[in-house]
Amino acid sequence: MEYINAIGRRKSAVARIYMSEGTGKITINKVDLTKYFPSAILQYVVKQPLQTLGVEGKYDIKANLDGGGFTGQSQALRMAIARALVKVNAEDKKALKDQGFLTRDPRAVERKKPGQPKARKRFQFSKR
Repeated sequence: MEYINAIGRRKSAVARIYMSEGTGKITINKVDLTKYFPSAILQYVVKQPLQTLGVEGKYDIKANLDGGGFTGQSQALRMAIARALVKVNAEDKKALKDQGFLTRDPRAVERKKPGQPKARKRFQFSKR
């Protein structure tokens, strides 16, 4: 197995990953996972597909993350890892799909409408 690449998206974040057999090292934008995501919760989110299949120390992952915030980026990376794992072994698809790692979350920020301060908020009504 050489490199397997996959892409994941969430909100406006895009994660492109290159996965190969290795020792379990995850590098994001040439920075280690623990430095890029100091929060333990976000690190857990990124590793969820690997933990679900029990292959945590088997693959090295190099990721390019772009756009969005911390949460969106971590969830986009989780989706990309899950897609790459399905490319490695198609039998794992059901386990990952049941956890919801292969489903693109369509929720995004609603656009601001003209004549309003925000997407749905209205300016205060004044009778006089």
